[in-house]
Amino acid sequence: MNSLSLCLCLPPSPLPPQSAESSRADGSLRGFTRISASDEDSSESSREGEQINAAASLHFIMDLWTSRRRGTNTRLVLMLVSWCVDINAETCRRPLVSSLSPSSFRSSSQLSSSHGPGFAKLNRREGAGGWSPLDSDKYQWLEVDLGGRTQITSVATQGRYGSSDWQTAYQLMFSDTGHNWRQYRWEGRIGAFPGNSNADSVVQHNLQHPVIARFVRVAPLRWNPNGRIGLRLEAYGCPYNSDTVSFDGDSSLVFKLSQRPRQTSTNTICLTFKTMRNSGFLLHAEGRNELGLTLDLQDGRLLLLLRKGKSSRQHLVSLGSLLDDQHWHRVAVEQHGSHFNLTVDKNTKWVVIPPWFTHWDYDQMTVGADQNLDSQNSNRNFHGCVENLLYDGQNLIGLAKQRDQSVTAMGNVTFSCSEPVFVAVTFTGPRSFLRLPGDIGLLSAGVSLGLQFRTWDTEVLLLTFDLPKRDGTVWLHLRDAKVHLQIHKAGKPPVELKAGSCLNDGQWHSVDLRSRQHLTVTVDGTEVASASPTYPITPGGQLIYGGCPAEGNGRSCRNPSSAFQGCMRLLTVEDELVDLIKVQQRLMGDYSNLQIDMCGIMDRCSPSYCEHGGSCTQSWSTFDCNCSGTGYGGATCHSSIYKRSCEAYKHRGNTSGYYYIDADGSGPIKPQLLFCNMTEVETWTVVQHNNTELTKIQPSTERSQHLTHFEYAADEEQLMATINQSEYCEQELAYHCRKSRLLNLPEGGPLSWWVGGPGTGQRQTYWGGALPGSQQCACSLQENCLDPKRHCNCDADHRTVWSSDSGLLTHKESLPVRSLVLGDVRRPGSESSYQVGPLRCYGDKSIWNAAFFAKETSYLHFPTFHGELSADISLLFKTTSSSGVLLENLGIRDFIRLELSSPTEVVFSFDVGNGPLEVSVKAGVPLNDDRWHRIQAERNVREASLRLDELPAATQEAPADGHIHLQLNSQLFVGGTASRQKGFRGCIRSLQLNGVTLDLEERATVTPGVQAGCPGHCGTYGGLCQNQGRCVEGTRSFSCDCSSSAFTGAFCDQDVSVAFEPETSLSYSFEENLPNESNGSSSSHLSPFLPNLNLRGENVSLSFRSAQSPALFLYVSSRRRQYLALLLNKQEQLEVRYRLESSREEEILRSRVRSLANGQLHSVSVSRLADSVTIQVDQHSKEHFNMTSGVEFSGIRSLTLGRVHNSQGLDPALAQLGSLGFAGCLSAVLFNSISPLKAALLRPRAGSVVVRGPLIRSSCGPAAANPHAAENTHHQPDQSGSVGGGQPLVNALRSDSALIGGLIVVIFGIVAALAILIRLLYRRKGACQNQELTKTEDSNRLQFTSQTISQFGLTESQKEYFI
Repeated sequence: MNSLSLCLCLPPSPLPPQSAESSRADGSLRGFTRISASDEDSSESSREGEQINAAASLHFIMDLWTSRRRGTNTRLVLMLVSWCVDINAETCRRPLVSSLSPSSFRSSSQLSSSHGPGFAKLNRREGAGGWSPLDSDKYQWLEVDLGGRTQITSVATQGRYGSSDWQTAYQLMFSDTGHNWRQYRWEGRIGAFPGNSNADSVVQHNLQHPVIARFVRVAPLRWNPNGRIGLRLEAYGCPYNSDTVSFDGDSSLVFKLSQRPRQTSTNTICLTFKTMRNSGFLLHAEGRNELGLTLDLQDGRLLLLLRKGKSSRQHLVSLGSLLDDQHWHRVAVEQHGSHFNLTVDKNTKWVVIPPWFTHWDYDQMTVGADQNLDSQNSNRNFHGCVENLLYDGQNLIGLAKQRDQSVTAMGNVTFSCSEPVFVAVTFTGPRSFLRLPGDIGLLSAGVSLGLQFRTWDTEVLLLTFDLPKRDGTVWLHLRDAKVHLQIHKAGKPPVELKAGSCLNDGQWHSVDLRSRQHLTVTVDGTEVASASPTYPITPGGQLIYGGCPAEGNGRSCRNPSSAFQGCMRLLTVEDELVDLIKVQQRLMGDYSNLQIDMCGIMDRCSPSYCEHGGSCTQSWSTFDCNCSGTGYGGATCHSSIYKRSCEAYKHRGNTSGYYYIDADGSGPIKPQLLFCNMTEVETWTVVQHNNTELTKIQPSTERSQHLTHFEYAADEEQLMATINQSEYCEQELAYHCRKSRLLNLPEGGPLSWWVGGPGTGQRQTYWGGALPGSQQCACSLQENCLDPKRHCNCDADHRTVWSSDSGLLTHKESLPVRSLVLGDVRRPGSESSYQVGPLRCYGDKSIWNAAFFAKETSYLHFPTFHGELSADISLLFKTTSSSGVLLENLGIRDFIRLELSSPTEVVFSFDVGNGPLEVSVKAGVPLNDDRWHRIQAERNVREASLRLDELPAATQEAPADGHIHLQLNSQLFVGGTASRQKGFRGCIRSLQLNGVTLDLEERATVTPGVQAGCPGHCGTYGGLCQNQGRCVEGTRSFSCDCSSSAFTGAFCDQDVSVAFEPETSLSYSFEENLPNESNGSSSSHLSPFLPNLNLRGENVSLSFRSAQSPALFLYVSSRRRQYLALLLNKQEQLEVRYRLESSREEEILRSRVRSLANGQLHSVSVSRLADSVTIQVDQHSKEHFNMTSGVEFSGIRSLTLGRVHNSQGLDPALAQLGSLGFAGCLSAVLFNSISPLKAALLRPRAGSVVVRGPLIRSSCGPAAANPHAAENTHHQPDQSGSVGGGQPLVNALRSDSALIGGLIVVIFGIVAALAILIRLLYRRKGACQNQELTKTEDSNRLQFTSQTISQFGLTESQKEYFI
């Protein structure tokens, strides 16, 4: 039976759990099972587990194959590759080397004939007991010809028998032809195999993925420092059979595909190919209606194209890179319902099938060319080999070999793989160079040099040589990814030519330098630059490629660029190919740090490790991610630069405004711009939609229902994440009606409903304020509906008066409202309107989720943390202990750990197979201060970073080549370790791993020694409460109590400012039952801050802006004819006037600060204790005064700002000034703990406040910078529109409310115009009255200036309150 009939196009077997465990048992690199044994039992020691491992591999594959469906974890999908797995793989462990003849062995050199490569067989003692080279250096190798392509699964090594010669590390390389070697790679990286520790033990490594090759080469990297390189070798595997076809660019195979019954729901095309051309049509399949699928190789990448007809094509996806390396690459195209999986080698991409591509069954498949192109172009045909082409399990190449009548061969098709031999050389680092002698065919009349190269670097040296007699130098190098030729010759002007562009793309590019009659530089055969120097360009010595050697004889090589890192091939001198094998054998030229007969270039951006849309760029040894505009940062754009919630922004001291919210941190949900309303009590997240306005519905006879949909200002994922992680959400739903019923018909059916909840939502038949599923409105719950027999006010069906049903929807599972259906809109005379408010949520459940660990032996455990390529950890902790492990997860050898190592240091450590790596941050202060501290740790394939609080992040670079996958298998321990040692005592809060919050509280409730929750937030966040605000502890949060502050806001940081006019008067009563002159009512409010109304001291502070002098700001009266007044005198100085004894004259305390009536904002503070008074103006020095009158301010009655109406007991001159009022702006007025401005503006119904005239809320000046606001409102550079404070923008009305909106605008305009007219008349009347008063009143002690009153215009932010 043909072996291919026993193969399936399945994913490769990952390392089974048993193999994974043994692979790390002694510190070897992951992906290989290392087995050590003596000569006698070397190969037998691993026999017992081989069948188990292979069976486990196949079992894992079949489980993965049967479990694949849409929604399967992406990590599993990406493991899918095209690999024909022999169902007898468990027997593929046969020795391959021991039976070979000595002629099958080759080596770079040998110490003697008895140390030859033919003696390098495992456990053999012939000759000198193994192979040893003449020199022990990194250029030595041992090669074995297995006689044919073979599947290799394991490699074992020994040292040379009875000696001190063995290698301690080596590389494996494979080849089909004995040339063009390929290094063994795991995880996409090249690494070293651990070798031997003595001469006799066998160390065996099971390969993570089998290799198919004919030639095996071992290159020792390190060896016993007290001996030499010594090696005995065995490889294990089994024969490999395949069907292969070769295409020469003019040939192809055409298959007529018969329709066969489908065996599975998954349809697959899989094949393996190799080529040296970077472009060409690999395969085209076509079916009914001229629908086709094409696999097209372009620039070394494989493209999946869908075609409709001969001209219309759609590029779905591209995958792979550097596929023109003349090595085998496996490809699979799988259809799963409505999507394709394209797999190239070990990387898979998932892509949705467009709707017009509706079938998979193909009538015809062409391999090697696209026969349906209108114009044939052989340059676009495939040139290379294809192996094991399967279509739904059918071996198509096997049909072609059998000359099946359904197959047509076009051109010269051969069923073998003939490969041209091109010897490439790899320049691996900055010390690499190749030096050729200057007498290899060069002519004196000129020069002809050529080469091909591929690199990722933009500025590197390609070639340099000196002119004859060393009187000049020629450099051929890349600059800005262009070829530059520079010639410097003594006494001659320099020559410089440029050609080509973007030559650092990793593709092969050719460069030819010729100097005969003209000097020319040709790039890729098309771009030519030329010059005509007056002297011949001929090498006067050696040709140096790539970089300058380190010379010791005084001769220097100057390099204007960096050393070349990349590959070169087809080096020609006078059109003759340079024999690089002779160079390798040291028979010609010289070199250092080269890998000859292989190209070791890697595409570090394919697949890209840049996450969240970051763009990848690379050099030879590393890659970089550009995260601009993504909303993410770090070396791989992994971590979000935004906070997860409005609550998190509040913790940073931010105030209300628009912020980018990233609900899952480093997860897949994109950041969204949302409004955060930071109030003193709650922090609200507001999500607007496209119609939050009141919308009127016109009756229509054409439609029986009114349907409207709502689109939210957040993506579905962000929307649901906001709801799920919030403690409370609400959305207002209102219906206003006249002759329009809402829910219930007399016969009981629902007339209207709304749709809400996740996804497309569920139909809901209850209204705002009612219970879910009740089919009722809020009035029914409150038992106050207009018709007691109905459950909604609108269901009473009043025909003359308007009714309404409104309330809040608070059932989170039913939010947000997605659409609304209103049913009673057809009847004549029916009128109605609706309003659906924005979604509002507060309370981030994740940010307060905490646990307290009482003992070092206590811990919480969670499932294994999966952070193979990227892992980020974020948490807050507080403790009084000096050290403890915060988090730990172990693998067999891998681990990840976060710990407080000392009172001032946090350490983040892990091992992914390259040895432990630590990143630490030291704080300048103790961390065991019982305050919350934030830790953010991240590990990715580029680097590891650790940030503590606001300290700079510490970073550690990852190895350029090595293991990158973090493989863990134990439980995740939080607050302790599996050994119950070095545990953490204290609190851990808001623990998030890769954007997922761990529920510490839920697990703590069932875990002894751990308590759910952790109070004590004000010790850390109390400093956010400003301006005498007081931090108040909450069960799961904190808040700022601003009742004793003149400021308001979430952090008591928003001042309360009022623009006063001369007629404005604000009076605050300190007494009970003070008549409220504005409305005739009385208040029973007694100030809790002044219980006895007798004061021996007071603190007064305020800010003002005015151009009026003199002017009275503040007046405090007493029932005992005592008073306190703050004013500006005519010299524009601050005066504080006290009368604390009614029988004596007032005392005037005058500040020395002048020019306070300059229209600028000034701050004033006055503090009295008994007879001692301190005054401070702005930042000037404090001024101290001593009073000579009484020390007790008794029976205080009221505090007045602005115009004083009741001047009984007041000094006549002061009374006259008080009657004029104050023109200017006052803010942050505080008398002891009482803020009259807050009482007037924020609690206008309080009986203790009386206001006369217009009270205009305004801003007295530019707001002071908030020292606690650590960051401003975030916005992305490419985000259009304003991002700032204020309420969210309200979207325009929908089209069905345009008419009512227009009427509202007209009416509003008329009302506004009337208001402005009345306002102007009012102000003019007041001004006339003030002028008359000024003329008639006589002043004996205070001389008034001509500029008594200055009017301040209203700013855009001002608001008027007529009380």
